[in-house]
Amino acid sequence: MDVFVVGLAVHPPAERLLDKRLEEMVFDTTHAALQDAGVRRDEIDHVTIAACDELDGRSISSMLLAAPAGAYLRDEIKCTDSGLTGLCLGALRIASGVFDLGLVVSWNKSSEAPVEDVMRMRCDPFYVRPIGLNMSVADGLFAQSVADAFGFDEDAANGAMFENYRRAQSNPRGLVRSVPPLESIAGSEFVAAPLRRGHQAPITDGAVALVIASGQWLSLHPRVKPRARIAGIGWRTESYSVGRERLSGLAGFRGAMADALRMAGCASGEVDLVELDSQTAFHHLAFARALREADGAPALSPGGGPLAQNPYFCTGLVNAAECVLQVTGAAGLVQVPEARLGIAHGCLGFAQQGNVAVVLERA
Repeated sequence: MDVFVVGLAVHPPAERLLDKRLEEMVFDTTHAALQDAGVRRDEIDHVTIAACDELDGRSISSMLLAAPAGAYLRDEIKCTDSGLTGLCLGALRIASGVFDLGLVVSWNKSSEAPVEDVMRMRCDPFYVRPIGLNMSVADGLFAQSVADAFGFDEDAANGAMFENYRRAQSNPRGLVRSVPPLESIAGSEFVAAPLRRGHQAPITDGAVALVIASGQWLSLHPRVKPRARIAGIGWRTESYSVGRERLSGLAGFRGAMADALRMAGCASGEVDLVELDSQTAFHHLAFARALREADGAPALSPGGGPLAQNPYFCTGLVNAAECVLQVTGAAGLVQVPEARLGIAHGCLGFAQQGNVAVVLERA
């Protein structure tokens, strides 16, 4: 694709951001991304918003948040699937030839919305909602399915969580957390067996914005330098069912990754890193196994993934920002040496129902 990331900003994460309104958080992040790109808002010709009304706690939240996201008097469209889906949509808008310079902005002030209540209301109201299915229960079913299918035991899940916490501690863009001892993870309460509280990535507040441009626009504005090229995109949405075949098959994850690599013209063995949206330890183990099957050995979530920060709806777009920093050698203490090609991954829906992948390469 002839689409490039020219600037980005990730809002400093917080478990509960109490000193800013949501509008202020979005404005500050968007403003910082424009400054990073070295462009003015009046040069932007379109804005792609990725946000969730229910998690924002506002009906048609873009009515309040489009302006802070830079969309005042600009062409604006809203994606309600996930932050990384928003990047795919923004890239396609530029690839259409209609637009040249755009913003992709996503946020989630998760502390203001009861996330599990929102997820429960997304269940079928007649058969599934009455039994109490929510995000944690669906993830527990996923954990049980992949543990049975691939032989993951609790020790493997505890170890995966411990290692991701350890990497996250070095990420300068993550929350400053101490690494919990293995005994603390292993002894945490069950949420939905075999999933324990310590196996879940804590949800945080946060926002992220990327400035993207066409190659033609860059050729006419040499003062703006590309950071990374969006080389390929892919997404798959699987069945709403939470049966064993869908949960342990990982067809959506594999398909999204394969589609993105095919568009980029790359083989899996060329990938230097993958930023995974692993909401639980069992997600990380399952995704890692699928990537090993694809004959690749990339670094997985070198900055700790969602354990560094996890503004749930936009975690995939945070992964894209991390990936851009990696392929430009600007990731700091968590830098993968000589990284040139990376994949950002995002999930949506119950138990990885939807998967999105974006291949980013050094410009």
